[in-house]
Amino acid sequence: MIDLIGGSGFIGTRLASRLNSAGLPFQILDKAPSGRFPAAQRFADVRDIDSLRKGLGGGPIVNLAAEHRDDVRPVSLYREVNVQGAENICRVASEKNVTKIVFTSTVAVYGFAEPGTDETGVIAPFNDYGRSKYEAEEVFRRWQEGDKENRSLVIVRPTVIFGEQNRGNVYNLLKQLASGRFVMVGRGQNYKSMAFVENAAAFLEHALGFGPGVVVYNYVDKPDFDMNSLIRTVREEIGVVGTDRIRLPYGAGMAIGYLFDLAASLSGRSYPISSIRVRKFCATTQFETSVDKSGFLAPVTLADGLRRTVRYEFVESHEGDELFWTE
Repeated sequence: MIDLIGGSGFIGTRLASRLNSAGLPFQILDKAPSGRFPAAQRFADVRDIDSLRKGLGGGPIVNLAAEHRDDVRPVSLYREVNVQGAENICRVASEKNVTKIVFTSTVAVYGFAEPGTDETGVIAPFNDYGRSKYEAEEVFRRWQEGDKENRSLVIVRPTVIFGEQNRGNVYNLLKQLASGRFVMVGRGQNYKSMAFVENAAAFLEHALGFGPGVVVYNYVDKPDFDMNSLIRTVREEIGVVGTDRIRLPYGAGMAIGYLFDLAASLSGRSYPISSIRVRKFCATTQFETSVDKSGFLAPVTLADGLRRTVRYEFVESHEGDELFWTE
């Protein structure tokens, strides 16, 4: 029995669907109900070690549970969920003689990394999320070191993951493009590493077959888009014409972001625009990966994944389908 901790979410639901199709037994341990597999879901909160003791079955674990939004309050939740949660998982895993853990970390552990950063890149997170995820990686490493000959640890550091039914940053960009009211900030020559959710889930499934030891993989679908190419691909699929005659310089975009930061601080509300989101949009976030050396072949090309998402969200009708609200 494969235990999917945090399996009710966006990636977990895709992974559960793949395992279900393959006939592999699994259960979902989550504090949120599973819309797709309610019969397979059991309540568990990684902050509550007793709920993990009751839920974990002793088989392979895929840990997808995380606090990951930019605006989590209080900020102590990053440590409580990501770090202390990892400690609780490892403690129960040791008690139940679990020998395999697949942990979804993040490329945020590299911070504002140099283009082309691979798995050997310098660890330099710039926010609480990235710091807490790297601390969690270290927790899982210590668990593996407790029985190096038998325990398998796979650390997967995905870049931004998008796909159908997701309401995150990529969706927000696609929605603006579909509306025809999109305003470009910067020149659009910056590259973005991305990952289609079906491919990310397929790699996690693939990672369950790895043997004892520790391996770390960035998860990125190649080749990367630059922003101008991404925008052009989306517009072609939707049939929306845009010339981007109005382009805000980077400095002007950041100034607007700081104004929204101030408004958020004064009002206590969360806004879709912030200085960090403008900075992320205009930055080149381009990563390399050694995933291909593991024998993995992504089932969907990045371009096709983008087209699938655009068609699902803005061309076809899927009213009533489950939605996943992420960052």
